[in-house]
Amino acid sequence: MQDAVPEVWAANLAEVADAGFDCVDPTDSWLRVADLDGARRHEFIAICKALGLRIPAISTSRRSVIDPQHGDEYLAYSHRVIDTAAELGAGHVSFGLFGPFTPAQQKALWFWTEQGVQNPDDPAIYRRAVGRIRELGCHAAEMGVQIALEMYEDTYLGTAADAVRFVTDVDHPSVKLNIDIGNLIRLHRPVEPWPAMIEACAPFAGYWHVKNYYRIEDPSGLVMSHPAPLLGGTINWRAAIRHALDLGFDSPFLVEHYGGDGLGVCAENRDYIRRILSGRTAKA
Repeated sequence: MQDAVPEVWAANLAEVADAGFDCVDPTDSWLRVADLDGARRHEFIAICKALGLRIPAISTSRRSVIDPQHGDEYLAYSHRVIDTAAELGAGHVSFGLFGPFTPAQQKALWFWTEQGVQNPDDPAIYRRAVGRIRELGCHAAEMGVQIALEMYEDTYLGTAADAVRFVTDVDHPSVKLNIDIGNLIRLHRPVEPWPAMIEACAPFAGYWHVKNYYRIEDPSGLVMSHPAPLLGGTINWRAAIRHALDLGFDSPFLVEHYGGDGLGVCAENRDYIRRILSGRTAKA
């Protein structure tokens, strides 16, 4: 996709527009907009405008600033993402500390059923992570952009308590949490109850990735999960979103889904969120 002709981008984005979306997050697992040269980036922007798609945010994936091999490279890339977000008029970027897929995850039907890369239990590397995210926060503030840190298992943002500790240690007004608790609810292991995670993290909520999973916990200890629409699944997103709104949440949502007609489910998730927001506005 990175080297594709613009017509390929247009075909992909036309499907998003045809599904009724008027905004798109060009997440870098699809296209690294920040690594396009100026001419190609302008072509990309022109395609989005022609399709009526605004870009409120850019998400990154598996480009951790503390990656043991590519950390310096990914830090420089993250700075380019912030600059690109400002150029595109996107007010939000999402960064994470999760690493590349392991070979076992690449082979699995659902990658979260296999153990992924873990952030090391090393105070020096933790401090490096805090320092580098604070550095990005300072840059983001200069550009009028807000950072959201994605919650993800086995990282320094892998539990509610860890995520709150990390964002508190970063201690920068431009750095908030991407409370993507679907990443945790889907794990085939014991996890915190979703209401507890929302209660702890909602005060720090920024740009928010939302998805849901059916989660089954057998008395034998067996745990299984499967992607679900927001309206179904284990997490009560109406309650979660309303709680965040009560605390002043005002950032965009990114709707996600794995499997099946993912784009179609995302469109339904979008409409579900809009009904929640509409009902909230009417009551206000």
